[in-house]
Amino acid sequence: MPIISSSSVEKPIRNVTGVILAGGKSRRFGKNKSFIQIDGTPLIERVVTVMGSVFEHRLLVTNTPEEYAYLGLPMVQDLIKGIGPLGGIYTGLKTISHEAGFFVACDMPCLSGPFVRHMVGIREDHDAVVPRIGRMFEPLHAVYSKSAIDPLKAIIDSGIHQILELFSRIRVRYVEEETIRAFDPGLRCFLNVNRPEDLARITEESRLGAEWPRKII
Repeated sequence: MPIISSSSVEKPIRNVTGVILAGGKSRRFGKNKSFIQIDGTPLIERVVTVMGSVFEHRLLVTNTPEEYAYLGLPMVQDLIKGIGPLGGIYTGLKTISHEAGFFVACDMPCLSGPFVRHMVGIREDHDAVVPRIGRMFEPLHAVYSKSAIDPLKAIIDSGIHQILELFSRIRVRYVEEETIRAFDPGLRCFLNVNRPEDLARITEESRLGAEWPRKII
């Protein structure tokens, strides 16, 4: 599988929207984890920084827009509330003007801009581009096209509310581990903060020298 050279994609991508999902209730963490800080910078700002370096157009899906207004991003609330990430992806796809969006959770502070660009670049005529490591998928670090809206709505209406159910109904291009590691050898781009111990681990990595985006773009 060819890997797109970073030198050929330096400008922000214009025909795909970067969508950040910040609609979770953070029950396992105990408070809104979007604003948990690593080295003085909230998780949400780290995600916004990388997404701003990749995409010209961004959208924040959140049911508490007043908390994120300072970021200066376009925002939208879930069209169908209470169904988790499915609702966020559905809302994003219904809202964006482009034919596809790259969707990411707000608690992934180690995103790799070059890898995100690669995923967008191999979309072609697929309904989704999804990382896969063995039997594990990363559906909240994935590209989805508007062509997935109807199958997504059918799943929502069925009451299943499991995002993996969608993949058997659409055309998915999976990005396998070998390709992922070419961009991110340690697979750090998928690290997320669900529990306090996750934050402790990532903070320790930062203390040991991991580099982080620090400025909102």
